[in-house]
Amino acid sequence: MAKDLEVTMLFDIYGEMLTEKQQSFITYYYDDDLSLAEIAENEGITRQGVRDAIKRAENQLYDFEAHLGLKKRFEETRNGLSEISELCEVIKEINLNTVLSREINDAVTRINTIASMLSE
Repeated sequence: MAKDLEVTMLFDIYGEMLTEKQQSFITYYYDDDLSLAEIAENEGITRQGVRDAIKRAENQLYDFEAHLGLKKRFEETRNGLSEISELCEVIKEINLNTVLSREINDAVTRINTIASMLSE
């Protein structure tokens, strides 16, 4: 079971929807970097029991994403905001080289500021 960045991101989004035990196992495994054997010893269950619990939790996280799509929406929003910022720079450059409109420059600066705020 390779440690997966996607699971970590899904856990950040949907973790509260898991049981407390599932949250603990995912945290131990992904955040604390404990092995299955270490978690099993700490929890007083078998290594296989830990593995099964983590796999069930991971599957639930993927199911939440399949139904709700919050991670996908977050990534689309982040990419869109990045593109907006890039286009603002293009508009600023065109304005600087042709029109020299203060209103355009101010509007582009404001748009870029809003996009930066939203991407944080």
